[in-house]
Amino acid sequence: MTVNNTHSEAELKAEPTILQAISGEVFGTFILVFFGVGSVQAAVATGAQSGLWQVAVVWAIGISLAIYATAAYSGAHINPAITLVAIVYDKMSISLGIVYILSQFVGAIIAALVLYGMFAEAIIEFEREHGLLRGGPGSELSGMMFGEYFPNPAVFGTDETAWRVVSKSRAFFAEMVGTAVLAFMVGTLTNEKNMARPPAAFTAVIIGLTVAAIISIVAPLTQAGLNPARDFGPRLVSYFLGWGEIAIPGPRSGWWSVYIVAPCVGALLGGGLQRMLVRIAT
Repeated sequence: MTVNNTHSEAELKAEPTILQAISGEVFGTFILVFFGVGSVQAAVATGAQSGLWQVAVVWAIGISLAIYATAAYSGAHINPAITLVAIVYDKMSISLGIVYILSQFVGAIIAALVLYGMFAEAIIEFEREHGLLRGGPGSELSGMMFGEYFPNPAVFGTDETAWRVVSKSRAFFAEMVGTAVLAFMVGTLTNEKNMARPPAAFTAVIIGLTVAAIISIVAPLTQAGLNPARDFGPRLVSYFLGWGEIAIPGPRSGWWSVYIVAPCVGALLGGGLQRMLVRIAT
């Protein structure tokens, strides 16, 4: 969720060093996934959060903290879709963009491993209580504590009746629209030409609340990925922890298109629209 536009023009023109990019994006994405995916694990495995909005608020706090902690190092993209916007529209070098994206995936994987170290026994007990065989049919109900599924297993269940609620095309559309709104708002909130943009100290909070609002709408349908690193990092960890094909490619084989391609397409649409409106206004 880049906040580069809150810095000086000299800082904007200078790309971060490789070390800055790696450190900022690894730690930033770690913080995002630790709080965000951690809130999902706490909610599903222990019932710690009551209702979707409480989970969304923890996501908002995690994203805000990630931005505050790492914006000075890398601009705090913490999302491959946002980095893609920077490459396509903001002249970020492709090589540096690849470093950003790889660092984001690394941060997400490390956070997912740490979370499993914390919640492993709670997850096992959850599976026992619900009669789930990890990696077997229906185990996306526990797998959703890492990667994401459509429709949301905690809301609609995991059988074929639930699958009729959200088709692959609808899931793709939901993730695309949600990420488009996010990219549009990130560009708007960090655009120095926007006279109504918040002070730099509050930008991270409002970006976090934007994500929370999007989650409250999209999460019942797709769990609101909005971020390929947030999905793939934990999903890959769950694959090796026993969820196997339930994690990748998933019970409906729509993981790649819905949680990787759709957010990237949505971010390019939303980011492109925001930049087009800026050009029109000026």
